[in-house]
Amino acid sequence: MPVVAGVASTATADAVAQAKAFQKLGVDGILAILEAYFPLKDAQIESYFRAIADAVEIPVVLYTNPQFQRSDLSLDVIARLCEHPRIRYIKDASTNTGRLLSIMNRAPRMKVFSASAHIPAAVMLIGGVGWMAGPACIVPRQSVRLYDLCKAGKWPEAMKLQRDLWRINEVFARFNLAACIKAGLQIQGYAVGDPVPPQAALAPAERDAVEHILADVAKLEMA
Repeated sequence: MPVVAGVASTATADAVAQAKAFQKLGVDGILAILEAYFPLKDAQIESYFRAIADAVEIPVVLYTNPQFQRSDLSLDVIARLCEHPRIRYIKDASTNTGRLLSIMNRAPRMKVFSASAHIPAAVMLIGGVGWMAGPACIVPRQSVRLYDLCKAGKWPEAMKLQRDLWRINEVFARFNLAACIKAGLQIQGYAVGDPVPPQAALAPAERDAVEHILADVAKLEMA
C-alpha cells in the first residue's frame, strides 16, 4: 500500500529534514504544507516547497488549505512549482471549485486531489483524479466504491452515493475532525487512542452521533 507522509513546519530546514527522514524510512511520497506564523511573500512560499522537492527523490504533493494557512499557494506559485520534476500533485482544501479549474488550466501537468472541504465526485467530474480526506479513514469501502463509480463515469450512481456519504462530512464539520476520525475507528474496533492534547476526545453524545451515522452508512453496503 503506498504511503504518503505529511511534512509540515514553519521552518524550511525543519521541513527538509522531515522529508529526508521520511524518504529514508521508505515512504512513497511527501505531502507538504507550510505552517507560517507570519505572512510570507510568494517567493518565500515557493522556495519552501521547492527546497523540499529538491531534497528528496520521491514525488511531492502540495497541500493548500486557505482556511488554515496564513500564507497560501497562489496560482502563479502553483504553476511555477508544477515545472519541478517531482511536484506533479496538489491536494486542495479550498471551497472554490473555480480555483480548481484555474489550477488545472494554469498547471495542466498537475494532478488535482480534493480534500474533505470538497464533494469528491464533483471534483472528479471537473477533472480531479481523487481525494485525500478524513472521512475515507472511517468509511474506506464506501469511499473506494465512490471512486470506482466516478472513474467509470457512472455519475448518477456516484452522486447518489456522495449524497448518502455527505452525513460523514457534516458531522466532521460539527465536531473536531481528528476526534471524529479517532472515535470512528474506535467504534469499528481499532484501538487508536484519543486525539493528541490540547485536542479532546468526543463527548459521549458526540460519539453517539458518529456511531449512529456509521451504522447508517454501513447499510449502504447491503443496499
